[in-house]
Amino acid sequence: MDDRQFRNAMGKFATGVTVVLTEVEGHVHGMTANAFMSVSLHPKLVVISIDERAQMLGKITESNKFSVNILAADQKEMSMIFAGQMKQEDRNIVFNRLGDAPVLPGAIAQITCEVSAAHKEGDHTLFIGKVTNIHMEDSEPLIYFSGKYRQLAKE
Repeated sequence: MDDRQFRNAMGKFATGVTVVLTEVEGHVHGMTANAFMSVSLHPKLVVISIDERAQMLGKITESNKFSVNILAADQKEMSMIFAGQMKQEDRNIVFNRLGDAPVLPGAIAQITCEVSAAHKEGDHTLFIGKVTNIHMEDSEPLIYFSGKYRQLAKE
């Protein structure tokens, strides 16, 4: 199989959309990611997968903490900004704080974590995060499927 076939097959798995944030020396850094999942209830652990070429890899390694912000249906623009598809300079992005971590206002879930382990696998590093705090909002999620943003159908 070639790389495109693999990517297309993985795109058939509908996911939520997250923005992962971290802070280094007072500067907030972020990236859009859909490679996120829960790992364990006891202790509360999640995992994010970061490409070895991503600048975010070094930022999380340095800060040893991150937040995962699960985006609401009306936050497509935030996803595009942190995916590098829209210029951030044109937008005044305001971050809230949850404990000592930056989070995106309006996200349906904000999850702050301390890195408990990092595993290099293939061309990505998997960061296991021990959950330190959670805040949730009641809203519909932004969905990504087959290379396009989607929303849940209304019942």
